[in-house]
Amino acid sequence: MAKESAGLLMFRRRGGRLEFLLGHPGGPFWSHRDAGAWTIPKGGIAPGESPLDTAIREFREETGTEPTGPFLPLGTITQRGGKTVRAWAVEGDLDPASATSISTTVEWPPKSGRRLDVPELDRVAFFDYDAATRAINVAQVALLDRLRAALTESPRSRS
Repeated sequence: MAKESAGLLMFRRRGGRLEFLLGHPGGPFWSHRDAGAWTIPKGGIAPGESPLDTAIREFREETGTEPTGPFLPLGTITQRGGKTVRAWAVEGDLDPASATSISTTVEWPPKSGRRLDVPELDRVAFFDYDAATRAINVAQVALLDRLRAALTESPRSRS
């Protein structure tokens, strides 16, 4: 069975353009990967937890910031490995240099039996659309596009 996760795509408006907050996965597997490696803060849905509550919790755990709504649904995407991601957007801002992430344990090198504690996200950054489409997991580009379309249609974006 494919895994399901939920996450938040934070965005801000700077100089008349949108910027998207993305996180870079921590750990040695990701240390030399950049293009296509970044992601929205997200994680697995716990039993009995709503997907939106999961997205809020994961954002808080992976950035150290408590997001406040409103939350705009962006729907679901399926990543190459079969994982589905349910996502919402939230307008906000945070200082990427101050972001903190909880850690997770990984086996490194693979099949070595050695365990390392690594941050779930080793850094976060805001990207404009073009840079975000190069940095983000290719399946998640649809979330950027859905957010841009939703904001174009909203009355606030026309002002």
